[in-house]
Amino acid sequence: MLIANGKVVTFGETNRIIENGAVRIDGARITDVGDAARLRAAYPTDEVVDARGQLIMPGNICAHTHFYGAFARGMAIPGDAPRDFPEILAKLWWRLDCALLDEDVKYSALVCLVDAIKHGTTALTDHHASPSAIPGSLDRIAEAVTQSGVRASLCYEVTDRNGRDEARAGIAENVRFLRRARQEKNPLLAASFGLHASLTLSDETLADCVAAAKGLDTGFHIHAAEGLADEEDSLRRSGKRVVERLHAAGILGPQSILAHCVHVDAWEMELLRDTGTWVTHQPRSNMNNAVGVAPVETMLRGGVKVALGNDGFSNAMWDEWKAAYLVHKLWHGDPRRGNGYDILKMAVTNNAALARVFWPDAPLGELSPGAYADLLLVDYHPFTALTAGNLPWHILFGFEASAVTSTMVAGKWLMRDHVLLTLDEAAIAARARELSAAVWQRYQELV
Repeated sequence: MLIANGKVVTFGETNRIIENGAVRIDGARITDVGDAARLRAAYPTDEVVDARGQLIMPGNICAHTHFYGAFARGMAIPGDAPRDFPEILAKLWWRLDCALLDEDVKYSALVCLVDAIKHGTTALTDHHASPSAIPGSLDRIAEAVTQSGVRASLCYEVTDRNGRDEARAGIAENVRFLRRARQEKNPLLAASFGLHASLTLSDETLADCVAAAKGLDTGFHIHAAEGLADEEDSLRRSGKRVVERLHAAGILGPQSILAHCVHVDAWEMELLRDTGTWVTHQPRSNMNNAVGVAPVETMLRGGVKVALGNDGFSNAMWDEWKAAYLVHKLWHGDPRRGNGYDILKMAVTNNAALARVFWPDAPLGELSPGAYADLLLVDYHPFTALTAGNLPWHILFGFEASAVTSTMVAGKWLMRDHVLLTLDEAAIAARARELSAAVWQRYQELV
């Protein structure tokens, strides 16, 4: 097909905006991008989709999220409000994840995937935990992902906080799903090896994870230095800071993701850069947990690969752009901080490069010949000039998630003109309400 009569935003190595542009799609990939008149003449028999003057642009990518956290929306934490990040973990997340059973895992993913499609997020890197339903949990998420048509990389969070048996079960779930992903080669699914965080992992379990991952061509996906408690625990436990401890254990590398890195120091940044390890920035979550603001500008300047995630917040990734743009200004008391080009580098350039770790056969996050046909139609008609140079500020100050009218992944429409085509939102929400009520009850019993 040809998607024509739109303004094409290519992103990629050299971002272009093609005023009256078109994108040609054959199967799952883009085969041509350029002036609409040229493409219509070159492919006269192609189906033509009228973009009606909308922006035609790449789908958004999320570098770190948690589908399993969906049922926390609106839930009250009994007793006094948590006073710090360790209490948030203990009072909320480590009880909520234990309250999830098999069907809850699937539906918490489905509601997030509905959200992703509606808000134009076409590829996500998920980090899962459900200690009461570990075996097969990644299969249940994979079923939801395949049904939705969105891309997702999955992993299970290994932790020692519930004992050695559950840690071993988490290791087994990662290994099993990594092998499944390699064997089946589902183009929408990828896998990594999940770990919770240094503060809930013994040296023995870290060593077991590294040993189990050998031969699986994988990296690790772990929270790191999100709160000061993680650094303090690591120093008590090993005499090393978090990144140093993980490096000594064999966790770092070009396929590994360290989420947050709010409290890393200069030497830890050097290790992250020299090992090619990925860092993900989640500003809305960091503000919500009051853990601080990661030094992403310093990391980017020093050559650390920093991408943008949402940590389970909504999959309206432009909202994450806006949070990142504003919080660095406030944190430093300097309106020059959080430059729009730095946000673009994390959210577009680096997210696309991280996606290639999981989907190496073709580019994502750009509209170019040979790239995967993961794209959006965005109903945005600015009243000022829109150029490749000022696009970040249009996104930051003009774009709204509701402007996404159509979402495509691998050449397949998942939403057209705000109508979901692969998922029944009303039915999913109705079943999720039933399941979440029971989850909340089990959560209360765990308090």
